[in-house]
Formats: sequence, C-alpha cells, structure tokens
Amino acid sequence: MKRAMSKRKVAFLGLGKMGGILLQALLKKNLLSPKNTVATVRHPERAQKLSQELGISVTTDNRQAAQQSDLVLLCVKPQTVREVTEEIAGEMTSKKLLISIAASVPTHYIEEILASEVPVVRAMPNTPCVIGCGMTGLCKGKFADESHLDTAQTLFDSVGRTVTVDEKRMDAVTGLSASGPAFIYIILESLAEGGVKVGLPRDVATLLAAQTVQGAARMILETGQHPALLKDAVTTPAGCTVDGIMELEEGKLRVTLIKAVVKATERAKELLVAE
Repeated sequence: MKRAMSKRKVAFLGLGKMGGILLQALLKKNLLSPKNTVATVRHPERAQKLSQELGISVTTDNRQAAQQSDLVLLCVKPQTVREVTEEIAGEMTSKKLLISIAASVPTHYIEEILASEVPVVRAMPNTPCVIGCGMTGLCKGKFADESHLDTAQTLFDSVGRTVTVDEKRMDAVTGLSASGPAFIYIILESLAEGGVKVGLPRDVATLLAAQTVQGAARMILETGQHPALLKDAVTTPAGCTVDGIMELEEGKLRVTLIKAVVKATERAKELLVAE
C-alpha cells in the first residue's frame, strides 16, 4: 500500500501549519514522491520559497493542482473551505479522493459544494504528526468506501496512530486529541516548574517531566491497562504520591481537564458557523 501511495499524484491545497507538518512528515517517510506531489499557497513569493525548501512543486493555482492529482488533501481553514472547494469542483470526479483536515467541516458540506459523487474522507490530525507520534481521527463521507478509508489510514498511520469514528464524534476528537497537546504542554510545563520550585535545574526538571509524561502514556498504550489502575500501582499506602494526588484533587485538576475538552469540543462545533 505504501509503495502504491508513492506513485499517486497528490495535491495539498493550502499549505498552512497543519498541512505543512503533514506534508513534511510524509515526504520524510518516503510515502509521497516529490515529483508526484504539488502544494498550493496564496502568495507567489511564498510558493517559490517553499518549492525550493521542500523540493516539490508549489503553486497558487488550486484548480490546476486538483486537476493533475488523483488524491487531494484539503488543508485550508474552515472559513476558506467553501471558496477552495468551489474552485476545484469542476476538476473532481468519482475516481478521485478528497481528504479534508479542516476542523469542524462535515463531509456533507463539502459533498454538497462538489455536487458530484466525489469520495470524501474527513481527518483530524494533531501536531505531533511532525515527529511520527500523531493521533488522527477519521470518518468517511457518503460516497467514500473502505478503500478510500484505507488510503487515509495509510497516510496518517505513517505519522502516528489513527482511529475511525462516526462523523458525529469528530468534534469530540478535535476537542480531545487535536487540542489535547496544548493541554499536555501546560501540564508538562507546570510539572517542570514544580521541579524548579523544589531545587532542580530547569533543563533537568523539563527532561524529567517530559520523559515522565511520555513513559506514562506509553504504559497505557502498551499495556492496555486503565489509567486508574496504573495510577494505583504508583500510589503506595502513606507514600508521597498520595499527598500529591490530594493536592491535584483539591485544585480540581481532574474536573478542569474534563471541562477543557468539553469547551474545545463545543468550540469545534461552532467553527464553521462562526466563520
């Protein structure tokens, strides 16, 4: 599948932050062929600069990019989806695949603009894709089948892990795994600050915090155990960990994190309307 993917002609429409992260990661993994990959941006100066940096064709013409590609990744912001989709609609057919990473934009919205039976897969990746540790939620639209979903999974599995959900749950994916890295960075920063407070050099405290967060996450992924069970294994009777947990509970960390995911999810539902 990966070998076949490198032979496909792929277009990244809107090479912004997330699109750029994904493109660079896929090129680095040799999943995409530079000669078969094209990207678009708004300004000619930036197109020329990125073309030199990435070693691929970068243009300002979305329509031409879509015309010459059989796999199109829509990487624009929600408020630009209609404009770009209308621009490329005449170039999209049922034999092509459109993968959208635009937050909050449902597949039916894109399908209605295309006004033809174009397969659409919606994806919500997060920024750790840049180091191959991403998490991406996927769902397929009305005209997409399992083969289209497999193509999307191949792309995003190469930069982390994927999960397929019903589309009604995609905003929750956005609120948890797409926004989640920012929440974890705040937690990690706070742990490191705690280390500084009790006398550790800042670089040592940051390393201890980061490796601890990574190790705890891998314990869940590799053992399959519930976080509560792993927490209990660390919390010995009358030990220091339980005192720390009491402080977290008093500070309402648990409910605050739950509320953060809920708020981010609610905002994801509003993005398309708000813009």
